[in-house]
Amino acid sequence: MTEILDIALLSFMIVLAIAVSRMHNLFMAAMMMGIFSFLAAIVFTLLDAVDVAFTEAAVGAGVSTVLLLGTLSLTTRAEKVAQKNNALALLVVLITGSALIYGTLDMPMFGDPNAPVHTHVANRYIEKSGEEMGIPNIVTSVLASYRGYDTLGEVAVIFTAGIGVILLLGHIWRKEDEQ
Repeated sequence: MTEILDIALLSFMIVLAIAVSRMHNLFMAAMMMGIFSFLAAIVFTLLDAVDVAFTEAAVGAGVSTVLLLGTLSLTTRAEKVAQKNNALALLVVLITGSALIYGTLDMPMFGDPNAPVHTHVANRYIEKSGEEMGIPNIVTSVLASYRGYDTLGEVAVIFTAGIGVILLLGHIWRKEDEQ
């Protein structure tokens, strides 16, 4: 039963992605991207990655959609259609996608109990995180200590994006004040 739900959700996400890429109404595209992020959060929940699902729901479906809608309120709602067909962009996307797929070929199969993450790292976190970190909660010790640089990187990306939005909105507000 869960396989049917997974296939239905992923199929709907593919349809949404194609629709967003073909749409010229930016308001509808922003709303569909919010729905896509919400569906991604559901998929992450079904995969038992609740922390990632929460982040996707908050940032992807929540904050990003609000920022896109706020940006649309300050700009136009229709896309300016390009006059030329850019084959170079398609080539770059195909090469990048091929490289990403090639990079996953040597990964262990999904759910493989003999994968390194299940045989080495998880046991160490469960057995030694309390004594090594002094934090009784395993999830907190993993996110704050073992993966501290990763968490710091995520915070830096979100901070940089926020500063970028503030700078863009400040530039637009200054133009309005000059007129």
